[in-house]
Amino acid sequence: MWSRRKEEEYTPKQSNSPQQADLTKEGTPMTMPMRSPEPESYRPSTAASIGKSVMIKGQIISREDLYLDGELEGTVELQEHRLTIGPNGRVQANVKAREIVVIGTMHGNCEATDKVEIRKEARLVGDIRTLRIFIEDGAYFKGSIDVIKENVKPQPAPPAPRQHAVAAAAGSANQVTEVKR
Repeated sequence: MWSRRKEEEYTPKQSNSPQQADLTKEGTPMTMPMRSPEPESYRPSTAASIGKSVMIKGQIISREDLYLDGELEGTVELQEHRLTIGPNGRVQANVKAREIVVIGTMHGNCEATDKVEIRKEARLVGDIRTLRIFIEDGAYFKGSIDVIKENVKPQPAPPAPRQHAVAAAAGSANQVTEVKR
């Protein structure tokens, strides 16, 4: 019951994949499963990208989303866009952006007009000023958080009734007229 025959151990499972089908026809055993590349859900496809072997010292100002997986020392400004610090990213900078996602390591202050996300693999040391914040379990954060309120235009209050008119109306409502017969 617990022991298998050698033929069963090395018999590959049938697959629709052409590579696996060719190997099965030849009789070559499949010892390793075929792997597809891992999807990088945190890496936006339309963002500018700085690879993990790149090191930058200075200032970055961008008018598009930025994915940073390398090293950066300086400042970053993406006023209307998103900054994603990838798993290999190491940033020592003050950052201003619409949205900041930290997956790697960051030392510096964050100022986001929309939100800051700190993922479970991330390490962030610095102060945060944002409208919304999301910190996953397992993430490391040391600093302060200042949650700002959304800029809402105050609606004008309806005009208050005059007090003497209210008092007069209240006085007439409280009067009881007696009718004698």
